[in-house]
Formats: sequence, structure tokens, C-alpha cells
Amino acid sequence: MRCVSPLIGVALLICVPGLSPVAVAQSAPPAEPPPSPVKVSPVIERQIESSRTVVGTVQPARRSVVGSAVDGRVVSFPVENGDRVAAGDTLAQLRTDTLQWQLAAGKAEQRLRDEELAELTNGTDPETIANLEALMKAAESQRDHAKSQFTRMESLFQRGQVATQTQLDEAQSQASSALQEYVAAKSLYDLAVRGPRQEKIAQAEARLEMQKALVHELEDRIARHTVVAPFDGFVVAEHTEVGQWASSGDPIAEVAQFGEVDVRANVLEGQVASLRIGQEVQVVVPAAPEQQWQGTVHRIIPQADVRSRTFPVDIRITNWIEQDVPVLKAGFLASVRLATGGTQKSLLVPKDALVLGGRQTVVYVVDPLPEDRQTGVVRPVPVTIGLSDGGAIEVRGELSADDRVVVEGNERLERGDRVRILSEVAHE
Repeated sequence: MRCVSPLIGVALLICVPGLSPVAVAQSAPPAEPPPSPVKVSPVIERQIESSRTVVGTVQPARRSVVGSAVDGRVVSFPVENGDRVAAGDTLAQLRTDTLQWQLAAGKAEQRLRDEELAELTNGTDPETIANLEALMKAAESQRDHAKSQFTRMESLFQRGQVATQTQLDEAQSQASSALQEYVAAKSLYDLAVRGPRQEKIAQAEARLEMQKALVHELEDRIARHTVVAPFDGFVVAEHTEVGQWASSGDPIAEVAQFGEVDVRANVLEGQVASLRIGQEVQVVVPAAPEQQWQGTVHRIIPQADVRSRTFPVDIRITNWIEQDVPVLKAGFLASVRLATGGTQKSLLVPKDALVLGGRQTVVYVVDPLPEDRQTGVVRPVPVTIGLSDGGAIEVRGELSADDRVVVEGNERLERGDRVRILSEVAHE
């Protein structure tokens, strides 16, 4: 006997005599995902400046052949060609043993001069002042005693009693000597209380400053024995090795900066007048086709090659560093689209419509559905980029005016995806 459940589309109950009923689930078809919300903008056609493609060569924005500032033997050369270095990183170390010993002696002498100045500045210590005060008071007591003895002898002599002239003279001498001893003791005490003279302190300060200058000179000489990278970049050439003698001015290594690069292009004299510093330029590098490069006119050299009648123009580009290797390398061939003066009719899309990062730059065109123009299906269209015109950019590809391209929400689209148009954005 076979039993069919009334829940059609959910399960079938199969009843077999002697066996338990078995439910067999019927799988429902998967639900179609909702359309992705996007914003679009129309492809427009208008007159813009005409352009011409010129060929250039990628070169580092900065390059420096770093030399030795002093004579010396290379004891360390920690870099190799292709190494990435930061500003201040050591490229080579020259021997500095003798200078280090001189520096240690100079710093010890500086500490001595510093303590001498501190001793003068702090003045006489309290224990010395106390001792000198005690000596002064003892001398004062001796003076008073000697003076009293002389007065008594003088009184006896005047009355013609026991005292003789000799005794009187001796008492007078003792009184005078005790007075001088007191004056000397008091002078020493007053000097200790007053402290060193300012001239002595100034002399000690001058000696300390002279020693500091000597130490700074030694430190500078040692620093010049360390050859460092002048800026962030990559080592592109080695000119020495460990054990080699380096003379002052000899090259040690060559460092090039690749965080930014220049494309050097030679522009005809009839076109260079249309260029201006800061002008945006589209650059195509065949060796790095997965990226779309955009630069600016950085430098126009006003000296032509008299044979070709071309002017060197540098296009500055921000480079990418991937796994410590620059994507754009010196010597790469590049093509640059430059404005030439006149006008031409071109198709333009907002820059946000460009999807970069693949093997080719694309825009996603929305083909509307017949039943609802607010929904549609997208298809990628490969394009070649031309000149910028404000917030829009010239494109060449299988596009026509009034096509609608996705400008927001295009990061994860694929061919055939259904989209729902939230709004249409006008060109800037």
C-alpha cells in the first residue's frame, strides 16, 4: 500500500507492508538572490582637449650615490643590491677603535671639568667654614690675651714697678703678633664664607666648554665613519666590501627612492606648450598592466634636445611597494597620454566607474530589463583610459553615449548580475 501525504511539495510518505513509513523530502528550487543596489551615471560625449601618446621611461624620483666622508677601512657592509633601507640605516661602518678610546678619555676629562666647576659653584663646604671659624675665634682669644698682657706690663712699667723695658717690648711684640694672626684667620674665614671669585668660576666654565667641544668633535668624527642612507629607498648599486679601504669621497653605495617614480618622456616642441605643472596624466606601463597608473606633470625642463627638438617632461607617480619590492621599477617602458592643444569629441565616465586591479580596466554597463528600467543586468566593458576632465575621464571601448555605468556598488559585480538602480548621479 502506498500513502501520499497531503503536504504536497514537502514530503512523500511511502507505506510498505511490514515496514515503517519513510519520508522523502522534495528539495525546493533555490531562491534567486535579490538584485544588488547600485548607483549609475550616464556615459556622456563632449568636446575635450585632444591628446597624443608619447613613450617614456620609469626612473626613481630621487637617486643618491652615497660616499664616505672620511678615510678608513670598511669593517661592516650590511646591505646588498635590492635591499630596502630607511633613512638613517647603516650602509657601511668604518673602523673607529682609536677614536672610541679618545672619546672615552675626552668624556672622563669632561666629567673632571664638570666636578671642578660644581665645586667652585657650590662654594666652601660647611666643615671647612666651621674649622676656619674655630681658628679665627682662637686667634681672637689669643689676641685679646696678648693685648691684656701688654696693657698690664705697660701699667707696671709706667709706675716703675717690676716690669722692665725688655718685658714691655716683648709684651707689645706678642700683642702685635697675636693681632696679625687674628687678622689672617679672619680673612681666611671671610674668604671661605664669601666663596670663590666669579673670575675663577668663569675660568672653570670656559675649561668645561672647551672640553665639551672636544667631545662633540670626536663624536662627529665617529659619526662620519658610519655611512647611512639619506632617505627611504632601495640599494641599487654596491661600490665597496668589508676589508676595503675607503678614501674620503669614494662611493659606498647607491640608493634610489621608489615610493614615488618619474616617467621621463620627450615631448615635441609643438606639444610642450600645452602642458602645465600639476596637470593629471594617465600612464600605461606594459610591465604592470594590472594597475592603472595616474600621475601629474611634475617637471618641464626648458632645454630641448637640438637634434630631436623634444623637451624632457617628468610625470610623477605614486608607486606601490609589494613584499618589499616596488611594482614600478627603473627602466620600465611607459606610455603617457598628454594634451596637445586642440579639441576632440570623446566619451567620458565618472572616475568612480572604473574598476581597477584586474588584467584590464573595465566599467560595468547596466542593460535595463524591459519590464522595469530601475532594474537590469550588468556586463563588463574593457576600456582604455585617456585624459581627465574634472571628475570625469576619457574612455575608449564598446560604449555609446547615454549608456549607464555603475559608479557605486561596482566592486563585487560580475557579468550577468542583476542590479537595482537606487539613483542616477550626474557628472561633476
